[in-house]
Amino acid sequence: MRSYGQYCSIARALDVVGDRWSLLIVRELLLQGPCRFTDLKNGLPGVAANLLSTRLKELEAAGLITREDAPPPVATGLYSLSETGLALEPVLKALGLWGLRFMTEKRPDDAFQAQWLTYAPAWFTTDTDPDGPPAVIQLVASDELAVIELRSGRIHTRLGRATDPDLVLDGPPRAVLGLLSGVIDLERAGRLGLSVHGRRELLTRLRPVAQDRAPTRHEHRP
Repeated sequence: MRSYGQYCSIARALDVVGDRWSLLIVRELLLQGPCRFTDLKNGLPGVAANLLSTRLKELEAAGLITREDAPPPVATGLYSLSETGLALEPVLKALGLWGLRFMTEKRPDDAFQAQWLTYAPAWFTTDTDPDGPPAVIQLVASDELAVIELRSGRIHTRLGRATDPDLVLDGPPRAVLGLLSGVIDLERAGRLGLSVHGRRELLTRLRPVAQDRAPTRHEHRP
C-alpha cells in the first residue's frame, strides 16, 4: 500500500482510503449492506473488475471490510464493513454535505442509481415538525424509485414504490436531489422538469441541513 509517509492522522487516513474508488466502495456497503462482488460492480458504474478486486483486497487488508462465503443459494463471497469501516459513515456524511456545493450541474455522462436517491434525504435533511403526523413521499428520478417516510421526528428512506404517497416528486435527478438538498429552490426545480403532486406543504417539513449552515468563502477558527 502506498503511503504519504507523514506522521499525521489525515495523511494516515488517506493512506488507507485515499485511492480512487475506495470511499465509494465504502459508500455502497453502507447503503446496500453485505454485497457480492457483482453487486458492488453494478453499484459503481465505470469501475474495472480488476481494479475493484484490487481495492477490495486493500480494504480487507487494512481491516475496513470483511469477506465471508455465503451459504447456498448465494454461494459466493459477501463483503461487509467491519467496525472500522462503519466508523467512516459520519466522514462520508460530512464529505457529501460539503460536496453539495458542486452539485448544481449534472454532466451528460454522469451515472445515477436508485440507492443514491435514498441517502440524500436521510443524511442531508431534517424533519422540522417532529411531532407532525406520519407522511410518505415518493421520489421518481430517471425511472429510479425511492420512498421517504416521516415519522416520530425521523426520516426513513427505502427503495421502491409507495402504495399511497402523500406527495410525489418526479423529475430528473438534478431537480429531485437538488431540491431535497437545498441546492436549488422549487421554482428552479420546476424549470428543470420537476413535477410535484400531492401535499406540497410537506416540502416545508424537509429542511436541508445545508440551510442550517450557510457556506462562506473563508472561515476562521480559533
